[in-house]
Amino acid sequence: FREKEQLLILLTRQMQALEQDVGGPLLERSPGGVALTATGHALIEGVRPVMEKFDAVLADVRQRARGQSAALRVGYLMSAASDYLNPALAVLRKAHPEVKVKMIDLSPGEQITALRKGEIDVGLIGQTGALLTKEFYVKKLAALPVMVALAADHPLAATDSVKLGDLKKEVFVGAPDADVPGHNQWVAQLCKRAGFRARFVQDAESLTHGLSLIVTEGAVSLQPGYAKKLQVPGVVFRPLRDSAAKWELMVAWQRGKVSAPVKALLDALPVKKM
Repeated sequence: FREKEQLLILLTRQMQALEQDVGGPLLERSPGGVALTATGHALIEGVRPVMEKFDAVLADVRQRARGQSAALRVGYLMSAASDYLNPALAVLRKAHPEVKVKMIDLSPGEQITALRKGEIDVGLIGQTGALLTKEFYVKKLAALPVMVALAADHPLAATDSVKLGDLKKEVFVGAPDADVPGHNQWVAQLCKRAGFRARFVQDAESLTHGLSLIVTEGAVSLQPGYAKKLQVPGVVFRPLRDSAAKWELMVAWQRGKVSAPVKALLDALPVKKM
């Protein structure tokens, strides 16, 4: 009896505090019992959708805590999808046909933001993933050769391959740090090892914009090996003849218990040694 009395006192105090916060009575008390006031009804109707959403969110969180999920959100680089992500997704669909997969084409910088906000579960993020090892699980899928993107009428376009030293007098297409963190520093370091300082004509807003700058500005760009599959009018790709120059493709995913769909996708992603 005493425990019930203490609970009643606690509930009464909480209700009084809520009424004080609202600025009016929520319950009308009478000898016949207790009934909601108009203010109380308004509060209940306003809170009900919030509570329903909270219950749904809580159920989803509990599933994730147990390593279960009916949905998988994947951030990816469009240019890398055909070689790496698409085959893995085919395996995932066979193993877990019930899982709804949401694909989101994002730049590396956007993927980092989405991972930090919990908006994606997995990101096919490129070599920018090396910056995330303290925040997320990260796995290297491949160390790809580097391609030099040149205008089709550039003198070096007639060669089978290009040395970094051949680019000493060229201007490079850069990338905003917000979109591709560390890209310009990576290019600058490669050029420094080759004995010259990299000069950048402009930071490209996108891959398409960057490739257009190659034609309009006579610039060059360093791209991962799979970029050679791109068909861009006026642009050609030549291998960079430098064994130390590699572009690493990485995948990053949320820490904590890994759900079965995430594990299946990660296991299916091909790890290639180049």
